[in-house]
Amino acid sequence: MVYRRSIKSLVLLAALLGLFSYSISAEDLVHMVAKGDTIYSISRLYKISQEELMRFNNIADASKLQTGMRLVIPSRTSSPRTDSPPVVIVAPAAPVYFLYTVSKNDTLYSIARSRGVTLQALRDLNGFSKNYVLKTGEKIKIPGAAPAPAATAGKTSPKTPAHSTAKTADTSIRWPVAAKEVLYMSSNTGVLVSGRESESIKSLSGGVVVHASPWRGYGNVAVVETDEGYRYLYGSCETLSVRKGDSIEPGTELGKLGIYPASGKPDLVLIVSHNGSPVDPAKAPRF
Repeated sequence: MVYRRSIKSLVLLAALLGLFSYSISAEDLVHMVAKGDTIYSISRLYKISQEELMRFNNIADASKLQTGMRLVIPSRTSSPRTDSPPVVIVAPAAPVYFLYTVSKNDTLYSIARSRGVTLQALRDLNGFSKNYVLKTGEKIKIPGAAPAPAATAGKTSPKTPAHSTAKTADTSIRWPVAAKEVLYMSSNTGVLVSGRESESIKSLSGGVVVHASPWRGYGNVAVVETDEGYRYLYGSCETLSVRKGDSIEPGTELGKLGIYPASGKPDLVLIVSHNGSPVDPAKAPRF
């Protein structure tokens, strides 16, 4: 589903897809603060310390973080900012979650287990620290769509899946993994393809691997470029089976599916472009 890990934005890796005419380096990465973001949640997303993030962006009070602020994410080679941040390659995307009212004896662990999400995903979405203690009556965010309402007492009804407002794609067409569900990101520039952990990820096309390495927030990422100008980005790979520069055929294994941190589930990120313009992954050619 359309999630984010602890914050409400998805780094779309636009530079890798050629959606921008300029290149971006690790030190150019900028995060646009969305509603609900905290210094803690942003630092967890990018695997940096809260102190480093605040020092790098000249933030003295973490409680003063405001929606719309642009935070430069420090890399090992960058130095603290002294002027305005560089161009942002971050696009906000609405997450899918529902509110849950904490009951007596509830714990984060018990809620995560009953809802089929990871404890860390639950902490990240709500910005909870490791030692956070729930309070009875508190409302917290649960990743995913709200469960279907229970049947009226004394009546029976067939079980129906929880309804999601997210736009879905046809699972019967060929996807890089055996798709259980395909949901569009809210920006409609890509999809999340639900599969099985460690499942083989197969390329939808032949072409040349132009990127094969980790990308912050997306695990290992492989990008395949075709002779026709299409670029296919495969994110959330647990491991990669290809290297940059490899020439591959359609159906070549690119790697194994990992857990997408934002959802806590094996969801493949798939984004496609053609000559720099976004393409609906469901309509992209399967060469």
